[in-house]
Amino acid sequence: MSVRCLRWIFSLFCFAMVTMLWYFNQPSSPGIENLNWMYFYEYKPINHSEFAFTLRERVTCSEQDPFLVILVTSRPADVKARQAIRVTWGANKSWWGQEVLTYFLLGHPVEPEDNILALSVQDESILYGDIIRQDFVDTYYNLTLKTIMAFRWVAQFCPTAKYVMKADSDVFINTGNLVNYLLTYNQSENFFTGYPLIENFSNREFFQKTYISYEEYPFRVFPPYCSGLGYVLSGDLVLRVYEMMAHVKPIRLEDVYVGITLSILKVDIHLPESNDLFFLYRIRFNTCKFKHLIAAHGYSPKEIIQYWQLMQKESSC
Repeated sequence: MSVRCLRWIFSLFCFAMVTMLWYFNQPSSPGIENLNWMYFYEYKPINHSEFAFTLRERVTCSEQDPFLVILVTSRPADVKARQAIRVTWGANKSWWGQEVLTYFLLGHPVEPEDNILALSVQDESILYGDIIRQDFVDTYYNLTLKTIMAFRWVAQFCPTAKYVMKADSDVFINTGNLVNYLLTYNQSENFFTGYPLIENFSNREFFQKTYISYEEYPFRVFPPYCSGLGYVLSGDLVLRVYEMMAHVKPIRLEDVYVGITLSILKVDIHLPESNDLFFLYRIRFNTCKFKHLIAAHGYSPKEIIQYWQLMQKESSC
């Protein structure tokens, strides 16, 4: 039997095994149709505050009066991504006369023995003073812990911020446009916006990154929520959400978790007036398009720097 034939048989066998595993992971019920977000509510508070802050920002927010605080989720090893943000959309601390602060949210390296990486992050914190870190392990499935950390940090150390944005580190943000957009809704209460996902179905394919089990999430449809690429809340709503998070069972999908909490609070998404403001997937660079958007997702550090420089050179649009 030829090697090619053996490879084909092996590939077929692997496909059959994956299909069988997927089949046996499917429950007899397709999911609960009737939505009830109180399923996730616990009357007695769940302690979200057991993780200590091991690094904090150099200048405390209480010494400043930020209009907007952007909190970027970042892994310890993503030094290039953080640096790209520092020299592009996170460099300017004032837009349209409004103070904007940018910080990076980290956990600890996955491998406890990775002391070199931990020391590198500490040096970075000393140099830039923009690292916020807690003592949980930094993994994809701990993103919800990182999001809870963000809300906790605002509630405890930056409660006067008028608006807060949580964003991913591979997002290109046109900070000036964001500030200008928010000025239209200055001092709005219960304001929440971003890329809206309405009637989005839960993913039961266990080999997918966004898989969630029926035990963790029994409903077929997620609540209305905004993609974790970058959503914006008014400062008062951040405080309300954090208070409610103490009573809401966490799930692995952080943006859905925020959506559940907002649904319990009966807060609706503020739908952007245009579809050209938030982009869930990366779009091809166009100077005029990037000059008018707020956030676009899926770019490397090199691309963020390149596109930012091109935008600064182009005066038209």
